[in-house]
Amino acid sequence: MKRKLSYFLFFLFILSGCSAKSENNRAEGELSKKNLQVGLVFDVGGRGDKSFNDSAYNGLEMAKKQHGINFLFVEPQGEGADREAALRQMASDPDVALVIGVGLLFSDDITVIAREFPAKKFVCIDYISKPGVQMPPNLQGVVFEEKRGSFLAGALAGLVTKTNTVGFIGGMESSVIKKFETGFISGVRSVNAGARVISGYIGMTGSAFANPSKGKEVALGQFGRGADIIYEAAGASGLGVIEAARESRKLVICTDRDQEPEAPGFVLSSMTKAVDRAVLKTVETVLDGTFKGGAVAVFGLADRYTDYVYNDRNAALVGTKTHERIEDIRKKIVEGKIIVNETAVVQ
Repeated sequence: MKRKLSYFLFFLFILSGCSAKSENNRAEGELSKKNLQVGLVFDVGGRGDKSFNDSAYNGLEMAKKQHGINFLFVEPQGEGADREAALRQMASDPDVALVIGVGLLFSDDITVIAREFPAKKFVCIDYISKPGVQMPPNLQGVVFEEKRGSFLAGALAGLVTKTNTVGFIGGMESSVIKKFETGFISGVRSVNAGARVISGYIGMTGSAFANPSKGKEVALGQFGRGADIIYEAAGASGLGVIEAARESRKLVICTDRDQEPEAPGFVLSSMTKAVDRAVLKTVETVLDGTFKGGAVAVFGLADRYTDYVYNDRNAALVGTKTHERIEDIRKKIVEGKIIVNETAVVQ
């Protein structure tokens, strides 16, 4: 009987030890979540652009509030020539486990740095994949369906224009911004084949995303040529386009975030890329162990990570019937009934 009691007590001791170990592991897991340190390197234009960079920052603020993470950030200097040094600085910090580069201009540098620091995780927003170049297994690209979203912006402009002339203004002339332009033009022509589209770019380098005065100049030129709506994809330079719309009493379609507060009554809509939600989601994959490096994550129309703004502030400008038409187009794109390439093909 004594032997049986000893075995029973030993069994309880083992169970107690396993339970304590389980509790310790759980506590350690919670502690690691709270101690996660993220390093964010801003794109040209930096914090305060009221667009792309601010949205990424807000995503980390959301992650801090919801999950208790900590983060650091570095602002670029000039045209952002120091982005490689900034990435390396973040990666060299022993407390930083995840490094995020905000913008397509980081694609090459973050690929190199990720290979140098295989123990760290890296994320590049608007990552540009290069043929024949394999992504490091600790790097994840984040992209949006900007061409599809721009198609919706174009359809909206094509339906609302009264002069039958609309404009597009991009920041740096690049493959990513070209997607905005071609998607927009395709959208305009899908609903208004006779409309004229005037296109322009602010520059050929990263500084084109941080030049509001040039953005205003280009926009005033397009408004002067008959455009009554301009779609801008120009980062902080877009603030100049918005000012030109207000000054000319014309309309602008913005990008990345809802920028209606910048010029109430003159922002027709905004083609939004939920960079904040994408950053939050990516941080959560690091926390729960589902982070997938070596691949590109697409945040699109289906879950409204890529979307357009329609609310009580712009409803009068858009109109109920136009909104219903745009929603129908959005649904058909998601279902694959409208294919958005260089042109739209209705299946």
